[in-house]
Amino acid sequence: MADNKGVMIFAEVIDGKLTAVAKELLGAGRKLANDLKEELSALVAGSGVGNIAAEAISFGADKVYVVDALLLKDYRTDAYVAVLEKVIKQANPRIVLMGQTTIGRDLAPRAAFRLATAAVLDCIALEIDAATKQLLMTKPVYGGNARAIYTMETLPQIATVRAKAMAALEPDGARKGQVIALDAGLDPAAIKTTVLQKVVHEAEGTKLEDAAVVVAGGRGIGGPEGFKQLEELAKVLKGAVGATRPPCDAGWVPDTIQIGLTGKIVSPYVYIAVAISGASQHMAGCSGSKNIIAINRDAEAQIFKEARFGVVGDWKKIIPAFEAKIKELQTK
Repeated sequence: MADNKGVMIFAEVIDGKLTAVAKELLGAGRKLANDLKEELSALVAGSGVGNIAAEAISFGADKVYVVDALLLKDYRTDAYVAVLEKVIKQANPRIVLMGQTTIGRDLAPRAAFRLATAAVLDCIALEIDAATKQLLMTKPVYGGNARAIYTMETLPQIATVRAKAMAALEPDGARKGQVIALDAGLDPAAIKTTVLQKVVHEAEGTKLEDAAVVVAGGRGIGGPEGFKQLEELAKVLKGAVGATRPPCDAGWVPDTIQIGLTGKIVSPYVYIAVAISGASQHMAGCSGSKNIIAINRDAEAQIFKEARFGVVGDWKKIIPAFEAKIKELQTK
């Protein structure tokens, strides 16, 4: 255990660039590494990713392990977990961080099993215990109604981190770091899956997970026409539209914008909850929002206990007035 040193992040890459969550992990990892007075390293895996190392260094990494192989072009569990295990065993980090993404949620528990350690998923806060140097990992529990702090005695300590829970550093192109190219050493016969087709969902405007402002509607919106009004407000605010599960199940809006325990996790600066009761299953998907504004005709709705600002009334009257006022302020 004493030989484990430093913090490593698994840096996801999309279209030849670090993902937003990878940059956030580098920011979080930099702080943890500074607290430990140890190095921050990053693992970049994929095909044609050699140029990503400089970007990772500019966002805080001291060292970047690059595994560039054609077999890593598409994400496949068998290939990526083998590479992750290999690099972790070589680098021997104290802490390993991944994004709470479809890839991170798949890799973290598998890597933990192979390394005879544990993994804590969906963390929203990370801190070093000064006395033990153990990682303290905070995550929502009981459907988002409470938060629990976890730690572990085994190393490395593995955690996935919710998007937008951490802040990325400003890139510094002058930073210097070490780049280590490694051979994937993969046996094609050991990879049990093949990617036959990729379907890209084209979305207009700001991506829901990346939006600084989210306007979300619940069952009380009443139908698809109501969501068109929310879309207009979101455009004015340069944000995105979300929904609770009932509108998605009813077919009013696509499932891709569902927010909640069984949907997407968002952490915008402003979350406008329109006609949403505030059930724990939904709040689990937006509790990380910096400011929640609730609009509901029921003064006793649970959402008001979660909101920083609240308006009791008919959203059909409030939203148009709110939108008009914003447009007025934008023209001044």
